[in-house]
Amino acid sequence: MNIANTRAIVTILSVNSVRFEGIPVEEASVTIRVLAFARLREILDSPERTLELPDGASVDDAWASLQREHAALAGEVSSSRAAINGKLVSFAQPLCDGDELALLPPVSGG
Repeated sequence: MNIANTRAIVTILSVNSVRFEGIPVEEASVTIRVLAFARLREILDSPERTLELPDGASVDDAWASLQREHAALAGEVSSSRAAINGKLVSFAQPLCDGDELALLPPVSGG
């Protein structure tokens, strides 16, 4: 077989899937459970949802993904906190498959 005459046929099936000569190849992704509380729950219209993100995604990427669907989140990011599996983290923290991401609004009171 002459390598110079070989062609690879690539078909894009979806955002996360390509096919090389009839063999599907999936891009790596993480699936997380998102919990939202108080005002953030109201903005998302749900206390809980599942989110699929590319491998290596961070809390910030998860927030951006949710913000694309719910623009009102843009005004909440600077005062909100995040926790992964019950531990407070920065928005730069990477996510792993199966993580539980809690989005926490500011807390006030006395």
